[in-house]
Amino acid sequence: MSEPKRLHPISAVVNFLKQLKELIIPFFVFVVFGSKNGSFQFIMSIVVIIIILILGIISWLRFTYRLEEGELRIEYGVFIRKKRYIPFERIQSLDLSEGILQRPFGLVKVKVETAGSSKGEAEAVLTAITKEEANFIQHTLFSAKNKIDEQSTELFEKSSQEEDILYKITPRELLLLASTSGGAGVVFSAFFAFVFQFEEIIPYERLFRGLEDIISSGVILVSILVFIGFLFAWVVALIGTMIKYAEFTVKKLGEDLIITRGLLEKRQLTIPLHRIQAIRITENVIRQPLGFGTVYLESAGGSAIDQDSARVMLLPIIKKDRVAEILSPYLKQYVFEANMNRAPGRALKRYLLRGILFSLPAAAIPIIFFRPWGYFGLMFVLISMVWAVLRFKDTGWSIADLQLTLRYRTVNKTTVYMNRNRIQSLRIQESYFQRRKELGTISAVVMSGTGGTGGTVVDLDKMDIQEIYKWYSYTK
Repeated sequence: MSEPKRLHPISAVVNFLKQLKELIIPFFVFVVFGSKNGSFQFIMSIVVIIIILILGIISWLRFTYRLEEGELRIEYGVFIRKKRYIPFERIQSLDLSEGILQRPFGLVKVKVETAGSSKGEAEAVLTAITKEEANFIQHTLFSAKNKIDEQSTELFEKSSQEEDILYKITPRELLLLASTSGGAGVVFSAFFAFVFQFEEIIPYERLFRGLEDIISSGVILVSILVFIGFLFAWVVALIGTMIKYAEFTVKKLGEDLIITRGLLEKRQLTIPLHRIQAIRITENVIRQPLGFGTVYLESAGGSAIDQDSARVMLLPIIKKDRVAEILSPYLKQYVFEANMNRAPGRALKRYLLRGILFSLPAAAIPIIFFRPWGYFGLMFVLISMVWAVLRFKDTGWSIADLQLTLRYRTVNKTTVYMNRNRIQSLRIQESYFQRRKELGTISAVVMSGTGGTGGTVVDLDKMDIQEIYKWYSYTK
């Protein structure tokens, strides 16, 4: 039993900034399009900010938590007092992070994840508590789950000194991760999505007329400007990725994997080994030729919106031939060096046909409306055919004792390792045209978050699919 405790006073500032962030767009509209009386707008703005600050302080004063009778008990609410009791056995993991506001005071933010978390939010959030208090909560939770009292706590503290480090990112790997992340497109999308929110304020027509003048002045100048724009976006994405994944470390502590990362915001995520449903390795088109990939854990619990608690990045960038060396000693139920069976040669025509049918409309439009330059649209067809061959070559499957491995390619090459007792469903499909070629499609689904994930391999040999189905349905 423990007395109710309050969060650190910095939580009042966090609450204030959170409320201010949610009101920033209405506040901006009020300032720009409100009354012409500037003094009235200024006074009202100050009043609103003061009210939000007072509500943040009251929220902090009204929020208390305690550990009592095998539960985390939280009481909160400004006008209506609410109580939330979370039994220890329902808590799946504690996600610790150190934000810009928490770090100077030696505090952490704790997100409590349970199997019933919904709406993309954690079951409970302790915005700012000391690291000692967070460790105490972890020890108490560990003790309760193992049903041992003081002896368990001593065991936990002893094991924490004997933690195994599976992986720690090197500066070279961090630079390679940031350089090949493809984040430039995200930066461009976010920039244009933000800018076009203010089309009533910014004179886009005048800007575009000026842009036409620039274009007419020469193709070389336009090419230089485009290059500079992409270079800037790439540098921003590079810096952002390096800050986010700096000091990425994976440790094994007892029966948990603990992942820490981040430079400005230090984050710690705990994944119990028993929650792991599958292992996924993805290789994008830049990393694959270099022999690098990214390893993810598909985890039960969490929510459909909060993917951090469902699909967890375990190894952000790693040589493929090192995956087995790093993970096999700790995930012994998985075989990472499986011999893959490929799709039959007669399936190649179907892959090529799908690629051509997909690319023909994209090629036809420029040919019809922008001749003669539109004939370059035929490059879409050629690229799609090459991509279809790659998809065919990357398709495969393997069975190793109790493990099913599926490999396929959409944009990235993906390999999924699933144990039979984790597979929720196995589905077989045969279209009319597949049946004529004695081919079929197989899909395996494991639990991930509140939904499911897995892999789908198209146009496998019918005999291979029957073998997989027989393996899945067999019971001693």
